[in-house]
Amino acid sequence: MTKHRICLLPGDGIGPEVIECAEQVLSALPLDLEFTRAEIGFGAYERLGTPLPDSTLEQIRLSSAALFGAVTTPPNLPGYFSPVVRMRQSLDLYANFRPCQSIPHSTSRPNIDMVIVRENTEGLYSGIERMEDDGNRAITERVITRKGSERIIRKAFDLARQTNRKSVHVVHKANVLRQTCGLFRSVAFEVAKEYPDITMNEMLVDTCAMELVRAPEQFEVIVTTNLFGDILSDEACMFVGGLGVASSGNIGTEAAVFEPVHGSAPPLAGTGKANPIATFLATAMMLDYLNEKESAERLRKAVRECIANKESTPDLDGALTTNQVTEKVIRKL
Repeated sequence: MTKHRICLLPGDGIGPEVIECAEQVLSALPLDLEFTRAEIGFGAYERLGTPLPDSTLEQIRLSSAALFGAVTTPPNLPGYFSPVVRMRQSLDLYANFRPCQSIPHSTSRPNIDMVIVRENTEGLYSGIERMEDDGNRAITERVITRKGSERIIRKAFDLARQTNRKSVHVVHKANVLRQTCGLFRSVAFEVAKEYPDITMNEMLVDTCAMELVRAPEQFEVIVTTNLFGDILSDEACMFVGGLGVASSGNIGTEAAVFEPVHGSAPPLAGTGKANPIATFLATAMMLDYLNEKESAERLRKAVRECIANKESTPDLDGALTTNQVTEKVIRKL
């Protein structure tokens, strides 16, 4: 049995609660795991003067994978930066995977099974910003590189092939953003030639947003740039149960961090109302990454049974607390 070292990043708000639940679920599976914990977020800033200590990055590098809860990001706080964006860039977690799959619940539309693959380290989140004209003009630079485009597009086509999907939608806005999206689009056509078994479709981002509402079941894999992927993936999750069940993976060549998509939700902290299912599905993604496929599938099956039986928190029509949902999942495991 392979031993895995898991770095837990609880963070702020409901983050510590859902990460504690995930640790309990992981401990109920037949796995050889070692857990470590590291600081991240506003609480870390208050204690240590930085929301992302160097020691946290080192802990992630030394681990098989990391599981992250949530952080609170206050605006306009001196010395504060987005620890999530900085973590992705520092560890070169260039690929963000957001699966969107129908669940057995009335809020979910049927026959949806897609993955949105988002470039995770550049674009409009490159962090290059400045103020001009005495604070009357703000500028952010959008950075798109050939390297960044090629590796994320290749990741999307590889995912399609590995999961027996037949198409990839390349989403851009090259009709207006002619240089940056133009480069992304041209690289996509180059890469697609290497995958004759996969159909490449291209779509403008505004058209994609509309088509997601009209007929989300048409999509198998969507690949796009950072900001577009951030927006489209949040839109898409609302067709399959919402943020309470939305999970994601941030994957690079040497590290990987998995997380629920929801925020830190400070008003819910300590109330027992936080839905841990998104974290459980992120945990299943992590197990897939660690090649623990059987345990990943067992966890997904247990979660789906809980949703179908309304053994869930109130946002999914249940009446259970965070810990009670966790207990139900563990029993089904």
